[in-house]
Amino acid sequence: MLALRKARRKLRMGTICSPNPSGTKTASEVCNADWMASLPPHLHRVPLSNLAIPGSHDSFSYWVDEKSPVGPDQTPAIKRLARISLVKKLMKKWSVTQNLTFREQLEAGIRYFDLRVSSKPGATDQEIYFIHGLFGIKVWDGLMEIDSFLAQHPQEIVFLDFNHFYAMDEAHHKRLILQIQEAFGNKLCPACSVESLTLQTLWEKKCQVLIFYHCPLYKQYSFLWPGKKIPAPWANTTSVRKLILFLETTLSERAPRGSFHVSQAILTPRVKTIARGLVGGLKNTLVHRNLPAILDWVKIQKPGAMGVNIITSDFVDLVDFATTVIELNDLLQADRSLAKC
Repeated sequence: MLALRKARRKLRMGTICSPNPSGTKTASEVCNADWMASLPPHLHRVPLSNLAIPGSHDSFSYWVDEKSPVGPDQTPAIKRLARISLVKKLMKKWSVTQNLTFREQLEAGIRYFDLRVSSKPGATDQEIYFIHGLFGIKVWDGLMEIDSFLAQHPQEIVFLDFNHFYAMDEAHHKRLILQIQEAFGNKLCPACSVESLTLQTLWEKKCQVLIFYHCPLYKQYSFLWPGKKIPAPWANTTSVRKLILFLETTLSERAPRGSFHVSQAILTPRVKTIARGLVGGLKNTLVHRNLPAILDWVKIQKPGAMGVNIITSDFVDLVDFATTVIELNDLLQADRSLAKC
């Protein structure tokens, strides 16, 4: 089985998305751009909720604008402190949770995106931005980048999870929803039974995008899925041991039908964590030294109705995260009972 998995990986991962002058492959350069299309035929009819799918946490935060105002997701105390220019530079170190752009994440194999959005209070143009402490790029620009990839890879499916909204009234929401419609058009998958959603059914309908919208307005649009269909329990801890225990517990409590499931394999800094590692930032203080242990947990998982489904991580390029998650689907080779007849 191990030899078979290595052989499949070599076939699937043989392409480098971005040439490295040194001639070596890094985790971010190994190309998983068509991994869904490359799955064996019997997995094409397995519900997506039973497959292992790599995702990223705060997916958009590869760039945040330290020159912009502090976002409305921050406390008044932080906003006051941020009047000092150095504070924003330090905020950036703790706001950035990814190194790769949307396109680079997609090429690396990421298919689930954790999205938090906001208007800029006081602005008159009603523009919507990604946000994590500081403002990121315009949502429209991110959607177009994703759509461009999907047009070139027509068998790849993405999950866009809009789960936090800040400083947004109904007009802002309607603007955002219109942008989603304009960006993806017929690629949008209408909300339906989770168990009926397989790669094969999506390919037949030429749908590639599932939009989860954690706001009551989802009820007005057939292509918006309710947030309850994609629960993402959050451990809120700095301890790897506590995180893994939490992931195991929430997996054991996962509903066998009716929803997807996100395992957030991430550590969350506390105030004292930030104080101790102020200059180092999230990556150097918390993620870099703990990510290998988190990846070890991922390696021993199995997808399925009561197993892992979507797994998210910070800085998905630091280790071979996406490939490790994708290869878990090889464990379903012998379990063809999951496939529909």
